Amino acid sequence: MAEDDQFDLDMNAAADSNEPVTKSVDVLADEHGPLRIMVDSNFMQYASYVICERAIPHLDDGFKPVQRRIMHSLYEKDDGRFTKVANIVGHTMQYHPHGDAAISDALVNLVNKNYLIEGQGNFGNIHTGDAAAAPRYIECRLTDLAREQLFNPKLTQYLPSYDGRNREPATLPAKLPLLLMLGAEGIAVGLSTRILSHNFIELLEAEIAVLMKQPFALFPDFLQGGLMDVSEYDDGRGSVKVRASIKHGRPGTLIIHDLPFGVTTESLIKSIEEAARRKKVPVETINDFTSETVEIELCLAPGSDPTHATDALYAFTNCQTILSSHIVVIHNRRPVSMTISEVIQANAARLTTLLKRELALAKKELLEEIHVRTLTRIFIEERIYKKIEECKTQDAVMKAVSQGLNPFRNELQKDITRNDIDMLLALRIRRISLFDINKNRSEIEDLRKKLENTEKNLKDITTYAVKTLKGFITKYRESYPRRTQRAVFDHVEAAKLTANELEINFDKTTGYLGYKVAGETMLQCSSLDKLVLVWKNGKYRCVMPPDKMFADKNLISCAVMDRDRVMTVVYETGGLTYLKRFVIGGVILNKDYFCTLENAKILYLQEGTPDEIYVKYKLSKGQRIHQQIFKPGDTPVKSAKARGNQMTSKSIAKIATKKPRWWQENANSPRGVFM
Repeated sequence: MAEDDQFDLDMNAAADSNEPVTKSVDVLADEHGPLRIMVDSNFMQYASYVICERAIPHLDDGFKPVQRRIMHSLYEKDDGRFTKVANIVGHTMQYHPHGDAAISDALVNLVNKNYLIEGQGNFGNIHTGDAAAAPRYIECRLTDLAREQLFNPKLTQYLPSYDGRNREPATLPAKLPLLLMLGAEGIAVGLSTRILSHNFIELLEAEIAVLMKQPFALFPDFLQGGLMDVSEYDDGRGSVKVRASIKHGRPGTLIIHDLPFGVTTESLIKSIEEAARRKKVPVETINDFTSETVEIELCLAPGSDPTHATDALYAFTNCQTILSSHIVVIHNRRPVSMTISEVIQANAARLTTLLKRELALAKKELLEEIHVRTLTRIFIEERIYKKIEECKTQDAVMKAVSQGLNPFRNELQKDITRNDIDMLLALRIRRISLFDINKNRSEIEDLRKKLENTEKNLKDITTYAVKTLKGFITKYRESYPRRTQRAVFDHVEAAKLTANELEINFDKTTGYLGYKVAGETMLQCSSLDKLVLVWKNGKYRCVMPPDKMFADKNLISCAVMDRDRVMTVVYETGGLTYLKRFVIGGVILNKDYFCTLENAKILYLQEGTPDEIYVKYKLSKGQRIHQQIFKPGDTPVKSAKARGNQMTSKSIAKIATKKPRWWQENANSPRGVFM
């Protein structure tokens, strides 16, 4: 890419990201000197190269550069037979300025897509994750689909290769929607792309809908199969949830048949073993019977509910994954973010352009063929070749032939050129003697019919494009069925599945807390929950469920964290007693906070708001009121840092939320007032 174009790319990228546009090189020279200019220039060249020449596919043919060069090399070496992958890799290195390993990996990936390259030998296994054999042991060749629909040298623009020794295609004149057929992933400087693969036949039907101006909807399809929820796909700007296909086997077992995209049997089994070790899924034994197809048998623990186990597998293992989609492609020499609909519309427009160019080329060739055959017939039928027998010079021969053809110019498609006369003079005597005029006329008539049909298609290119696409569908429908089935997934809440997973105990003697501690049970929770611990001095802390931690003997509360839960606390400090209703709000794990003033002592702590609080005061000389009732609901809900409302300056002996036995009905018990 030229330096000016690279600078334009940087300017556009900055505009798209709402960031300040990079200053011109002249300004940088004044402010930062030649080293900064060199660094900026080199980095911009590198970034442009990685984006356009390595990581991001092109909108026109759907290929990254290495893929396009592989396909071009296969086409150059194609003779219908298998060729060693090592030979193709070596040939591709004439065009691709990187290592053979990158080329080999890209070729194996294309073979495993099952569209464009047919492999012979061990090309790995997309289900198990097994690697392919070395390139010298495996062979490949173009599929009929690729050979027929991807190449046409007459319609291809060629550019010099990286070293100038060869010429390679800028893009291939592919009639197929390869970008969405193959999918792509790539990370470049400052951007990335992830395009999920789609079903070939559905893509063709979508192109027909675009050409006929009808609505359409497209969703991903993966070779691994599985189940897919597309409710958040958003035309390629969102994500899809993909699940393994899990069915009930013999009693006490589950069978996994299909895998989510990007998951192998090895990674899936590893995730199930880890979840079983943490007691999140009730799986005791795993048997992998995968060969041509996936078959993993899970033996459940006795008494386990298969439905509950299935939900747990989706929640805690790689049986369910989320695949995001972000379509970034190269278009007009720049990276562009697009939607699925925009890509299909661009593919349909490119198809009509290619077909129009192909028809125009075919028309030109037909006219030329008719012209040549007509000239040949006239030359032989009218015995014009006899007129050159007495000519002694080349100019005389040319003149004799030209004059002999003049009376028949109205039968020709175009004017006679010197090349036409050279062609006639090159005819062999044997061909002249065996020339069949009737056959020639019949062949010309067939050519005229083809020409008429070609001109008809040129006048209505949209109808011709639709007809072409329908022909593809008829030919390939059975070869490329949908593999991933659409479904609507019920939401699986991992916390609910493990709500009683852990039992948190507290040993008041030692002050230790955790699910591996013997003592009084404080609560049952999930390993996904967060716990809030509160101490008598008003300190509180948010922690993950511990196996064993020292909490000390002054711990008074342990509950599942809920930032919006209302708490009621009564505490005393500095000779005064306060009541506060508060919410904990947002906290940082393992950081200490306080819900009271300093040097306080909590007298009462409860989740929610009690209707009444019964308070009995300590006896004091001259004291007339010995008990009171307070209404906590009369106070507003505040933050955990707030002081709260003052209840009393008397010392409290007892406190309760239900009328206790020590309550004296006949005693003076005025309603408490908050200050």
